[in-house]
Amino acid sequence: MAEIEGEKIVPVNIEEIMKSSYIDYSMSVIVSRALPDVRDGLKPVHRRVLFGMSGLGLASNTQHKKSARIVGEVLGKYHPHGDSSVYYTMVRMAQWWVMRYMMVDGQGNFGSPDGDSPAAMRYTEARLRKIAEEMLLDIDKNTVNFTANFDDSLEEPTVLPAKIPMLLVNGSSGIAVGMATNMPPHNLGEVVNGICAYIENHDITTDELMQHIKGPDFPTGGTIYGVQGIKEAYETGRGRVVTRAKTEIEVGESGRETIVVNELPYMVSPDELVKKIAYLAEEKIVEGISYVNNESTTTTRVVIKLKKDAVANVVLNHLYKHTEMQSSFSINSIALVDGRPRQLSLKEQIKYFVRHRHEVVVRRAKFDLAKAEERLHILEGLLKAIDHIDEVIAIIRGSKTPDEAMQGLMTRFQLSDLQARAIVDMRLRALTGLERDKLQAEFDELTALAAKLKEFLASEELQMALIKEELIDVKARFDDGRKTDIVLTAEEFNPEDFYANDEVVITISHMGYIKRTALSEYRTQSRGGVGAKGAATRDADFIEHIFVATMHNTMLFFTEKGRCYWLKVYEIPEGDKTTKGRAIQNVINLEPEDKVKAYINVTTLQDNDYINNNYIVLCTKRGIVKKTVLEQYSRPRQNGVNAITIKDGDQLLEAKLTNGSNEIILAARNGKALRFNEEKVRSIGRTGAGVRGISIEDTDEVIGMVCVTDSKSEILVVSENGYGKRSDLDDYRVTNRGGKGVKTLNITEKTGSLIAIKDVTNENDLMIINKSGITIRVPVEDIRLSGRVAQGVKLINLRGSDAIAAVAKVNKSEEEETPVTTEGGETPVTETTQE
Repeated sequence: MAEIEGEKIVPVNIEEIMKSSYIDYSMSVIVSRALPDVRDGLKPVHRRVLFGMSGLGLASNTQHKKSARIVGEVLGKYHPHGDSSVYYTMVRMAQWWVMRYMMVDGQGNFGSPDGDSPAAMRYTEARLRKIAEEMLLDIDKNTVNFTANFDDSLEEPTVLPAKIPMLLVNGSSGIAVGMATNMPPHNLGEVVNGICAYIENHDITTDELMQHIKGPDFPTGGTIYGVQGIKEAYETGRGRVVTRAKTEIEVGESGRETIVVNELPYMVSPDELVKKIAYLAEEKIVEGISYVNNESTTTTRVVIKLKKDAVANVVLNHLYKHTEMQSSFSINSIALVDGRPRQLSLKEQIKYFVRHRHEVVVRRAKFDLAKAEERLHILEGLLKAIDHIDEVIAIIRGSKTPDEAMQGLMTRFQLSDLQARAIVDMRLRALTGLERDKLQAEFDELTALAAKLKEFLASEELQMALIKEELIDVKARFDDGRKTDIVLTAEEFNPEDFYANDEVVITISHMGYIKRTALSEYRTQSRGGVGAKGAATRDADFIEHIFVATMHNTMLFFTEKGRCYWLKVYEIPEGDKTTKGRAIQNVINLEPEDKVKAYINVTTLQDNDYINNNYIVLCTKRGIVKKTVLEQYSRPRQNGVNAITIKDGDQLLEAKLTNGSNEIILAARNGKALRFNEEKVRSIGRTGAGVRGISIEDTDEVIGMVCVTDSKSEILVVSENGYGKRSDLDDYRVTNRGGKGVKTLNITEKTGSLIAIKDVTNENDLMIINKSGITIRVPVEDIRLSGRVAQGVKLINLRGSDAIAAVAKVNKSEEEETPVTTEGGETPVTETTQE
């Protein structure tokens, strides 16, 4: 230790000094700036603003006063920080989109939900609202402790009496050192009901409290999705609440839809939302939007006009995903309890508020009792003086000074100093009989009040009853109903919500390219037309599978090796008629050298009745048939599952969804078909090998399977050279499985081998696609009804060595038939053959 000019230098450890200083700073921020007190729900700056405004006499029924005057009052007396911190605190307490229950009545420009700044404090005026007066009520009755202000010249309250549970009602947010708080606002009426329930039963559970306090209630409204996050926050102090905007869908005269946003999630700016939506529409991240505008005034109104073909619900769900029309509020309930930060459950917040109110009403009662007893003491002396007025006057007249008179009265009548002073100060009018009666009435009234207060102070039951009574009164005067709706079941994003449930055509090429195309892109043509140019395929590739589904369906893909894969239709890459699609290996996890050979279009895999009463029937090229209940396929796996055990030299050909009592028709390339009842095939597990369905030669193979569900259906067969015909179902007699079948088409060199078999009605169209990619759509009713052994009619003109690759039936097109000319300009002709 050394001395320099009389001063001492003390060596210290800088690490210890930094640690100590940082802890002091941290606690200062935590206690004196960032965190609210659990009792009144206010941070120091909020408390000082309200107390300062009260000191200026700015009650709800007085004139507004300049904000600069208020800020000066608070800065000069209680809050030695920047003026902007005080002004913006007061401004926030006057903004309807920030505070669930505004505490300041502002006059002038106090900003907007779009983020506009308020006018300067010299231009605006303010006063307290009635609800803020309830926070300050009885502060002059020794209900709370006071402490010296920053320069010890004045005193300020350490907490407000707070008749209203403001921490729950208006919430709070703040960032301290090493911790933060983010507490949502609630509905006053619900909170009061919850507190009353707690007072009646201190062992109340969170679930029971939630019967009264449903969840957060934001000033801007919106809809909360799910109660699980709310319950977690109420139980632990931490949770996450998802809020969506409230919208309406309006339909104009032209049929166009308009989305109108009426309420937004908490603290979401309508102006910023509009900019975001405009950007998403411009970048085509969200399609279908033609116009967006912010028409908000004192209420929220954002208008989103859609394009003519856009589906409002689809666009809306995209907006929920990509914008703040859906946002989350992370609840972190940290507040000061006895000067220390604590994470609080809902019940704890209520408990500490009730404890605070209990202390306030007790201290208020003690104050009122002390005042009553003090006044009773004086009244007792005055009444005694009036009863002996002549003697009192004589003592006063005989005294040289007031002090001598007081001493004489105290000695003569055994009075206290206060009583003697009151008698000396008594006016002559008190000697009248009327004044005597008034004093006696006041004495009797105060005696009764003192007795009542003593009874109140001796009974905790009466104290709690008074707290409830005052809360119910507050609820009656300020409750305004819930603004934020709550959906009881949490709804995770369902990808189906982003796609309209439209019909699409799904095509798979021979080399494994898959795509989906809107069904409306395909036009109907007359029978015998050459067709329109369809999918562009690579050299030596051709479209092998073509079928119709809806966007929300689940597709089950079956490969030639007997494996099954799942895929939602909306997950299939989209393309127009001229695109080749995407390699299916990039869409599902196919094994090497495996190919998709069959599919099943399933509406849902979630309905137990449905999946336990429907079956999947598989058949192979060697005529093996297998039946398995759909429930076995109801649990999708990314890498697929085994559907059937395939023997060497065989491969899976078809898969059909049945109800267990259908009739099955198997057709072979040689033109024979076999019809038998599905009940002849026993249901077995997924990995079984199946049973023989039709007997064929070693050089032959099965080309298709039909599961007949409608007795009115007709059987349509098509050969590879473009010939086809319809026959009555009854032309195919029912036999046992395992037979060789009967002739279904007269196979010749001209017709070529059988390529497809379908069950159809007049309500179907036939889509035919050949190996060169040409497609044609033919109404089934245009195809002649013929006998089972007939050769049929020419369905499509084939060039050179081209041949039909695939055939699918679709629902009848609503469009008019549109003949298409050939590339050489010739009009297609209908070509028929002799039967």
